This record gives sequence, structure tokens and C-alpha cells, in this order.
Amino acid sequence: MLDINRIVQNPEELLSTLQKRGVVSSDIEAKIKSVSEKQRKLKLEVEELRAERNRVSKEIGIQKSQGKDITEISNSMKGVGDRIKAIEEELTKEEESLHELNLGFPNLLDPSVPEGKSEEDNVLIRQWGEIPKLSFEAKTHFDIGERLGIFDFERGVKLSGARFYTYRGLGAKLERALMNLMLDTHTSENGYEEMWVPVLVNDESMTATGQLPKFAEDFYRLEKDGLNLIPTAEVPLTNYYRDEIIQEKELPISVCAHTSCFRREAGSYGRDTRGLVRVHQFQKVELVKFVEPEKSNEEHEKMLKDAESILQKLKLPYRVMLLCSKDMSSASSKTYDIEVWMPGLGRFMEISSVSNFKDYQARRGKIRYKSKEGKNLLVHTLNGSGLAIGRTLAAVIENYQSEDGTFQIPDVLKQYIR
Repeated sequence: MLDINRIVQNPEELLSTLQKRGVVSSDIEAKIKSVSEKQRKLKLEVEELRAERNRVSKEIGIQKSQGKDITEISNSMKGVGDRIKAIEEELTKEEESLHELNLGFPNLLDPSVPEGKSEEDNVLIRQWGEIPKLSFEAKTHFDIGERLGIFDFERGVKLSGARFYTYRGLGAKLERALMNLMLDTHTSENGYEEMWVPVLVNDESMTATGQLPKFAEDFYRLEKDGLNLIPTAEVPLTNYYRDEIIQEKELPISVCAHTSCFRREAGSYGRDTRGLVRVHQFQKVELVKFVEPEKSNEEHEKMLKDAESILQKLKLPYRVMLLCSKDMSSASSKTYDIEVWMPGLGRFMEISSVSNFKDYQARRGKIRYKSKEGKNLLVHTLNGSGLAIGRTLAAVIENYQSEDGTFQIPDVLKQYIR
């Protein structure tokens, strides 16, 4: 959600963002101006009526003290009171209308975000590690995993349907090992506090982080209970401080959590239908920060390096991409994607998105901090995958594969395998 006063005073800033994001905006400026102008006129009228009521109230007092009949003048004020009440109700409706309009706006783009139409316009920031040169034809992680009996996709489909899977034996152990590596690294080395959070959240939580109302079709909902399965731990972690005021001395706050994540993957049919790349349920370690506005860009770069540190420990080659205007989430102001190399798939694959939301989520969730001067100000929120565990497992299998169809376990994971 945006600062509505800023948008009313400078609608061109929003229109520029909408154009760069590819959002149709032909009538948005007219709607904003219409609602804000109506609000201005109603507020002016109610102020004039209140001033008139105050003036007449004083006059009634004077006339009453002089023993004069105040029936007529009192009756005239009743109509004024009724009109004030009607205007206040109309103002509430206009404020709700503007609020609903605002909930649908994407975040303003950071000036450093490149304008572009698709992922082809994303900008390479850096690349780490050497792409392995195999002396044989690379196999995919799902071919290797199924042949070794550590993945069972058919029974996953039997249990739940398409895009579900099961692990057995070493597959399950490696998933757990990767989870422990990520949590241990982020808590012991990168300064995050580990948390355990619900995977079912209410609509207020989904609204604060931007999933509602715009993306209701992208996640699973339990209508009977009014709860939603989280698409990422970003939702409960960010909402932990919803409707609260944090003391400035507590900032920055860095937290992480491992959860199951659930996504409908609407619109992705026909893409990555096999393997662990695009599934409905997966495990992920999420990183979230609450920071002072002037430090959010610095903390964004630090979070990116925190996510990269996992891939470096696993010695997996990857690249960092700065997303262009049309390839990033609507709630983000600036996003980096980390893409790991997949020999079997023959391409880089996104394994983490690290985003700076600035005050967009904090305004929706009323997450503030009290400054040294005693002012209640909006924090900036950031989040990133640290990392998606299933995709990391897939990358390990493909990058550490051998010609005989087996794969090696990275040294850093061996301490977690029993």
C-alpha cells in the first residue's frame, strides 16, 4: 500500500511505475483525482457546517441567558447536525473507496530497477563458481532420484495429485540436512533469530504482505475456517509485528524460519511438470528483516549475500540477477534473483528471490517503530529465500552427479547425514 497523500499530490509517480510494470492505468489517475476532489469538497463543507454550528451555539447561549425564545434557532441547528452526520458517512465511504483502490496498487519502483518487458531484460550482477564440465550427458535430478529410489513422484500423485512428490531414505535425509545447514548458517553466522510460525494464517496477514486482495487465486484457502495456507514464511514472519510499534533500539530485527510452503502455481501448466522445480508443496527457509528506512538498501545487499552464502558452502555455481520492472512481484520495490546452474536441465534456475519492500508492507500491516524523537514511523521490510530446499536438493544432485547415475554428497552436508 502506498502513501495516498503522496500519490494524490504526485500521481505521475504512480503512473510511471504502472507503465513500467505493464499495468493498464488509463483511468487510475482520473479515479484518484475524482475521489480525492470529492473528499476535499466534503471536508470543506463539513468544516464550514461545524463552524456555523459553533457560532450559532454561542448565539443560543447568549439568547438563552437573555431569556429569549431559542426554539427557532435550535430547530435550524438540528438540520445542520443531520447534514454533518450525512457528510461524515459519505466521507467514510470515500475513504474506504480510496483505500480499496490503494490496496490494488503495486509498489513504487526503486530508481535502480531497470525497465524491461520480461526476464530477458533482467541484468546480470555477478556470477559465482565454475559451471561443471561433464564428460558424459548430464541427467536430470528426477531421473537420478527415481532411479536411485530416493524420489517417488508416482506415489506423490497418488496421495495428493499432480505436482506432489515423496522422498525416501537418503532423499528425506538430504532434505533435512539442507534445512539444518541453512538454519545453522543463518542463525550462527548471519545474525538471524530462528522462529517457528503457523502455516495457516488469517486474511489480515495475507493482506498485509500483499497476497490479498489481488492474488487470491495463487494460494490455498480453507473457506470454512477463514484461514489460508502460506505461500512462504514471509507472511507469518512479517505479520509477527503487525499493528505494533517497535522501539528503534531493537532495529534491525532479522528473523528466519523453516516451513512448508503451498502454492497453486496458477498459470504454470506445461512448465517444469517433472521434478522438484514447480510443485504445490515444498520446504523453504525464509529470511525477513525489519529495518530503519535509511538502512534498507544496505540491509538488502547484506541479505542477498546471506542467501548466497548457502550456495557457496555447497559449492554450487550461480548467478545474481537484478529483476526488471515487469519481472518482479507487485509488492517489491527492488528484487534480486539468485539462479543456480542445473546441468541436467541445461539452464540456470531461480532458487531465491531477495526483495526490498520499503514501507509498502509496513503501511498495509501498520508496522511502525518509535524513533529517538518519539515519532511513530513506518519500518522497511525485506525478505528472501535462504533457500528453497527442494530446488537446492535438485541442484546438488545435478551438479554432483556421476556417469554411473549416482551423485556425491557435498562435504558440508556430511556432518548432518547419519
